[in-house]
Amino acid sequence: MGTEGDTFRVIASRYRLEARIGRGGMGVVWRATDQLLGRQVAVKEIPLDETLSAEDARLQRDRTLREAGAVARLRHPHIIVVHDVVEQDERPYIVMELIDGGSLAERISADGPVDAREAARIGADLLSALRAAHQAGVLHRDIKPANVLVESGTGRVVLTDFGIAQVAGATTLTETGSFVGSPEYTAPERMSGTRTGPEADLWSLGALLCTALSGESPFRRDSLGGILHAVVIDEIRPPAQAAPLLPVIRGLLERDPERRLDAVEAERMLRAFLETGRTPPRRTPERPYPPTERDLPLRRSPAQRAASARRSQERRDASSQRSQERRDASSQRSQEQRDASPRRSQEQQDASPRRSPASSASGGAGVPARSRRGVLMAALLVAALAGAGVSAAVLLTHRGGEGRTTTSSSAPGTPVGTTPRTSAGTSPTAPTSPSARPPAVTLPSAPSGYRVAEDPAGFALAVPDGFTREPQGERVFYLSPGETFRLGVKVTEPQPGGPLGVMRRAAAKGPDSNPGYRAGRVTSVTHRGHPAALWEFTWDGFSATEGARHTYDVCWEENGRLYDVWVSAPVGKVREAKEYFDVAVDTFTVT
Repeated sequence: MGTEGDTFRVIASRYRLEARIGRGGMGVVWRATDQLLGRQVAVKEIPLDETLSAEDARLQRDRTLREAGAVARLRHPHIIVVHDVVEQDERPYIVMELIDGGSLAERISADGPVDAREAARIGADLLSALRAAHQAGVLHRDIKPANVLVESGTGRVVLTDFGIAQVAGATTLTETGSFVGSPEYTAPERMSGTRTGPEADLWSLGALLCTALSGESPFRRDSLGGILHAVVIDEIRPPAQAAPLLPVIRGLLERDPERRLDAVEAERMLRAFLETGRTPPRRTPERPYPPTERDLPLRRSPAQRAASARRSQERRDASSQRSQERRDASSQRSQEQRDASPRRSQEQQDASPRRSPASSASGGAGVPARSRRGVLMAALLVAALAGAGVSAAVLLTHRGGEGRTTTSSSAPGTPVGTTPRTSAGTSPTAPTSPSARPPAVTLPSAPSGYRVAEDPAGFALAVPDGFTREPQGERVFYLSPGETFRLGVKVTEPQPGGPLGVMRRAAAKGPDSNPGYRAGRVTSVTHRGHPAALWEFTWDGFSATEGARHTYDVCWEENGRLYDVWVSAPVGKVREAKEYFDVAVDTFTVT
């Protein structure tokens, strides 16, 4: 198949383009003949943006040639061989070896997923190729099944399409700040727009292995916004077929690039599986941190647990009785108000204190939090579709009103605003005499299904009905019946590095204090105008019975103290946990 109007086209007076054999976002690939050496080759034609000015087009062409030249210097059996880089009519062409065989994506589509042994072989060979590229300062940045060729007959695995590669010390092929790559295989740190290193290619390889084993990326969703949320926030669930290689895949899919499994260790583990049929555990360096973290086991004897259960039941019974009494009293007051209503004067109605529907204790705007979240995700999606740099941090936090930051999630629980009331229970707008004026600190109001807990440790917050207080040294827990949900608070002196430093050190100690710690991520945020840090992670729980859990944790400095609030729950109940967390953080008040 030739070009329109021509049977064949010869470029650089040497390479005859004979048939188009592939097309991708970075160009068209042709089967061609090197007329000088008499051999078959593959030629990639790099399209140029016709909307660019002449100067910008020249710069893009120069970058393409420079980066293709860097890839051409790579010599590895599992990296495509680049024979030549030429120009024709000011358009660059990359001449490569011709692989007789289709891509891994085509193989999966035609024959279905591969078994664990074949996936391990493919992964080990690609890791070897990536180590060579990274040592030469070349990042691939688009690892996916479509860019892996499998040679017919030999089964040789070849990494190809370095079209959007980034070379150390060189300007990237794409414009600064733009987003390149395939979202389902893109590392979360690249989603955030931060400068990335070799670790991003390793994340992509982890997603590729999941696809090879199951036929689908674990981050595939129905929309681009859904993919971004899955990569950055959602729980990572490798497919069941990944079980034999799970230590490797989990290690490659660590959201924190500093904790991600490196290429050397990942390749060692996969080759050990090929030799023995078993994947060895990951070798991690010794950490000089004592096991002290927020979600440590509650240290209580059986007698203490039994007493706690009795107290919980007594509190639930008392709460139920108080609720009934409040309903009875409310019903009586309503009847009295109906009886008195005809006698109320218009002047009394006008004198009654009113409150604007758009106002709140935190000064938030009248737009509901759920609407703001919808606007945020819509804007994020538009930016992504436009090819702009996508900030994953936006997925995590956004301003929810004056001096307040809300934590975004796909969970149904949205941050709840606080309505001030005094510790005496009166409205802050109600007139009082100077001698009877209540304290200046106002307490939050509790949404339906919650109650306000005024803690002796010097704070108040809304906790779900039925949660009971359980102090543990410097930590204070509010526990659901059966301790399915654990809401914790810790108040300490400020520490070096501020909240972000505290959380990063805590995350570094995560594996020591939280068995099976994974998918940890620390993000710099703000809370009511105060510097804060958000830490989110998944772990295995303290026993097989307890099962895997997920933790949301935020800390911030306020009035010379460091406040830390977290919620831990089973991974199957993260939606409820996120709601409890949002309400606790949003209503937290220093007393």
